[in-house]
Amino acid sequence: MGRPNAQLDHLAIQSETPAALADFYSRLLGTATVAVSGDWLEVTKDDRCLLFSEGRPGTLAFAAYAFDDELDLDRLRTRVCDRTEVLAAVSPRWADRRAFAVVDPDGNRIEFGMRTHHRDARIGCPDRPSSAAPAARLQHVVFASREPERLERFYVEACGFGLSDHVLDASGEVRSVFLHADHEHHAMAIFRAAENRLDHHCYETSSWNDLRDWADYWSTMDLKIVWGPGRHGPGNNLFLFVNDPDGNWIEMSAELETMPQSREPGRWPHEERTLNLWGHGKLRS
Repeated sequence: MGRPNAQLDHLAIQSETPAALADFYSRLLGTATVAVSGDWLEVTKDDRCLLFSEGRPGTLAFAAYAFDDELDLDRLRTRVCDRTEVLAAVSPRWADRRAFAVVDPDGNRIEFGMRTHHRDARIGCPDRPSSAAPAARLQHVVFASREPERLERFYVEACGFGLSDHVLDASGEVRSVFLHADHEHHAMAIFRAAENRLDHHCYETSSWNDLRDWADYWSTMDLKIVWGPGRHGPGNNLFLFVNDPDGNWIEMSAELETMPQSREPGRWPHEERTLNLWGHGKLRS
């Protein structure tokens, strides 16, 4: 089996004040719709969907990856069943009984199901939505982990993700892992850190000009850029980072590298320039 051919579809995040956080993301993502969906507050705008519930701040309840092809989802389920426990999905976004979940060695919950809405397959979405915000789509999630090698083995062996790049220190120890689930450089990444936690999530837009427009839009919210603009080494993408009220990192990216099936995994040194080819890099460890 090749890569899963899935894309990050939605995330569920916990907060002590989920209603306030949902309101923030509604404005952040461009007058997104806020609705009650079971035990969740659902914030949706075009290809951007987040769910919020009460819990410990900064905790990811689950990340959900969606398929367009039923056979791809069924093949992945068969693969996963042979390697780890398969759980019932809990996301209210799934409309198909095929949806299922797994829990990785760090306790992160990942769900897989069929897409319930049309999604533009291109990187970025050049067509403007109706709001003042530029276009962008939810694209990847990043975990901090004390044992990134263990998580890498789980996602590659059990879930079929492909290795895109390693970041290695001078002794050869893995510091970061970038994993792909379709043609894009990474749909998930793992950074070595002192604790297991959510590191950030990211939206992909189409170009440098759209990053500028997002920065202009966020300035109307008096939202300050905390890192960037810059360009990552792995993935070669442009980026900006901001924080939400709970301190979660949010990335806006453009021009993410695409990957042919034949591309060999890359190796990068653990240094600031790897995280930002243009300047300051925020090393996790």
